[in-house]
Amino acid sequence: MSVDVYAKAGELAAAQEPFAIATVVRVQGSSSARSGAKAIIDARGKVVTGWVGGGCAESAVRAEALKAITAEKPQLITLDMQDEVLGVGMPCGGMMDVYIEPVLPKPELVIAGHGRIAETLASLGHLMSFAVTIHDPSAEQEKFPQGSRIINRDFDVREIAFGPRTFVVIATQHKNDHIWLHRALEGQAAYVALVASAHRSQLVLDYLLAEGMPAERVGRVWAPAGLDLGAAGPEEIALSVMSQIVAIRRGGSALALKDKAVEHEDRVTLTTDKVIRQCDASGRD
Repeated sequence: MSVDVYAKAGELAAAQEPFAIATVVRVQGSSSARSGAKAIIDARGKVVTGWVGGGCAESAVRAEALKAITAEKPQLITLDMQDEVLGVGMPCGGMMDVYIEPVLPKPELVIAGHGRIAETLASLGHLMSFAVTIHDPSAEQEKFPQGSRIINRDFDVREIAFGPRTFVVIATQHKNDHIWLHRALEGQAAYVALVASAHRSQLVLDYLLAEGMPAERVGRVWAPAGLDLGAAGPEEIALSVMSQIVAIRRGGSALALKDKAVEHEDRVTLTTDKVIRQCDASGRD
């Protein structure tokens, strides 16, 4: 990697900007880029430095880099430059494998509140590689040793920037719940949850509806927060909430793995039976 690519990667990482590094790992036949060539593509799909080939090859890498950033998963792509129609539209006579690795800032776990549930959530969030922010006037640094940021000034949710990589858990013990929910939902946070009883949760959600918040927006709130683990005590409640966050972030079903395996087998069997029936019908014809 050239000095420019190193420098730009460090600059974007320091600014908490998502980007992808594309590396040519194999070249077969004729290609304008050599193995080891690298480029950095930002979250808008622009090559900000480096080079992995020109023309349609670059366009293809940029498009796949955006997909990798969105999916938060690296991928290896093959660019066929031998066929103008079936390949990438640039008949150079070769093929090229490019490894695309997204580099993303840590997702942020914002915990509104203090107490044992909030403390345990902060510890679990740190273990799951979240940047943890605690916002509560009573939050103490020694209670949240893994917190990336602690805001314990007067209550002001404007100090938090909510976005699609922000996961918000409201555990304020019922102080200003509705204000937190308003801000988090307006900011399009990836996850908004309220730690409260079913009765208390319904009261808060009904209040938001009465205040004029659209029902589809209110419906995004996970209240009561967490998965049904039969949790007893603050530590287990925090675990149920963190389990739900991981499932939502990773696209999990939250089913028991045993049940999911059975469900997968049922789908495979159903598909196989359908193919057999189609083949039988085709044979009769």
